[in-house]
Amino acid sequence: MIHQFIFASPKPGMTEEAFQDYWVNNHAVNYASKIPQIKKYIVDTRIKQENETGEPLFSGIAEIWIKPEEQIASLQTKEFLQGARLDEPNWAAFWKSLVVDTTEDYVFGDEEITETGYVKLVRLLKRKEGLKLGTYRSDLQKVYAPMNTYFDEIKRYMLCHAVDGAYAVGEARFDSVEVFSFLNTDDLNTFIESSEYVFDIMPCLAGLVETGYLFSMTVQENWIIKGRD
Repeated sequence: MIHQFIFASPKPGMTEEAFQDYWVNNHAVNYASKIPQIKKYIVDTRIKQENETGEPLFSGIAEIWIKPEEQIASLQTKEFLQGARLDEPNWAAFWKSLVVDTTEDYVFGDEEITETGYVKLVRLLKRKEGLKLGTYRSDLQKVYAPMNTYFDEIKRYMLCHAVDGAYAVGEARFDSVEVFSFLNTDDLNTFIESSEYVFDIMPCLAGLVETGYLFSMTVQENWIIKGRD
């Protein structure tokens, strides 16, 4: 199963709040969810952090689960071509979007669907220059990822690697996406402010990725499709 992440931003002149409301309550429900090949669908809306300044790079993330053999077909449906695709200019700066197709290579915790949705920390990772892809993936999964499983605050953790096809004609823009799920922002802050995170987890990660390209977003999970055949 492909776990696709689509990072998106509001169209010029649209506020972040209006963008998020339109995406969750209009586009997702009336257009994107109608594409029959989509098995599960989440819209993650960015949570603004205290003391934040400037315009955010992205204001939300779509998470879509789809079978690899059905991905091309989904882009040829009338629901996409005459629906979701045509609606994009109404709310999104689609030319700024970032799409990362991944596979879930390390998963910890239950896929519980809470009534309000999890608060999540989503990060884009790019391996250190010169580090072989196989070594990076192995070390990330066997050494780094298990370090994130000892915290009660983390209800679910996913480490998703870019699909092999992303390297068919060169380097993928990002090698991995990791997702931490919490019940609330207090639990998230407890995790990232812990001594284990500061002195063990982040130094381990810094040995594997280009920290200058490390991108993080705190988001609120909004389930659109919880699962269908």
